[in-house]
Amino acid sequence: MEVNDIILDLLEEMEKVVVGQSELCRMLSVCMIAGGHVLIEGVPGVGKTLAARTMAKAVDVHFKRVQFTPDLMPSDILGTNVFDAQSSAFKLHRGPIFTNFLLADEINRTPPKTQSALLEAMEEGRVTIDGTEYRMAQPFMVFATQNPIEYEGTYPLPEAQLDRFMMKLIVSYPLREEEIRLYNNIQQGFDSQAITEIKPVLNGEKVLAAREEMQRVRVDASLLSYIYEILDATRRDPGTLLGASPRAGVAVLSAGKALALIEGRDFCIPEDFRGIANAVLRHRLILTPDAEIDGSTPDAIVSRALGSVTVPR
Repeated sequence: MEVNDIILDLLEEMEKVVVGQSELCRMLSVCMIAGGHVLIEGVPGVGKTLAARTMAKAVDVHFKRVQFTPDLMPSDILGTNVFDAQSSAFKLHRGPIFTNFLLADEINRTPPKTQSALLEAMEEGRVTIDGTEYRMAQPFMVFATQNPIEYEGTYPLPEAQLDRFMMKLIVSYPLREEEIRLYNNIQQGFDSQAITEIKPVLNGEKVLAAREEMQRVRVDASLLSYIYEILDATRRDPGTLLGASPRAGVAVLSAGKALALIEGRDFCIPEDFRGIANAVLRHRLILTPDAEIDGSTPDAIVSRALGSVTVPR
């Protein structure tokens, strides 16, 4: 299976609908092949939800969306056991988490207790309800969105939950030409709720096959050291209170291998890891108060780390 050809078809389909966000679509594809989950941050109206819905339709998998609100309960996500009078037994009424692609819309609007309902599924691929374990369907991927500017009535995700996301993607406004093209599409009758233009180009079985192929991507020992040096640089940076963990290094490795596969290679090069470093590391760094006051950002820390480490050749 030529993964790069399939992903090119996928991106072509997605860009019929998701205008001006080609890098977002590309990173979503990398995360999907790598078997991770993604947190998408951006102001309202830039296509975060649309991108997740479009990818689910192009991949042809089961998709469910949950609007996270302050009164949402864990059982609203996981499901609950309901007594069946006919069989005189409890039966599980499955919640929306039992799907392939789950969109947790505005995840930071629900309390930590409900946010944590996702943790076991995201980390271990299973959920426990009333002491019984249920395996998640595969592939299973969580898309979570949040608004970076509106904090009233929100509950910031704790570090433990942020660490479950392989990537945090920042979505900005499209370029002038792209935004005008979007308006032109609307003028011609495009309906973002229907997205009938999207045709499936792969399915869940092909995604799992691509993940198996990704495991065979070769990574030289010098590149493993390179990953460590990048992470170590974030830990030693004076602007960080907490640097990237070994789990972050595993995520960098997996995402880099997925990117190499999408680029049509069965081996990694340093640019693979540099290309995904910000997306994988930015949400795992905790800055010192002084660094935050000075206006530093996690992306700046990652950029310094990349610049301070010798690139293997």
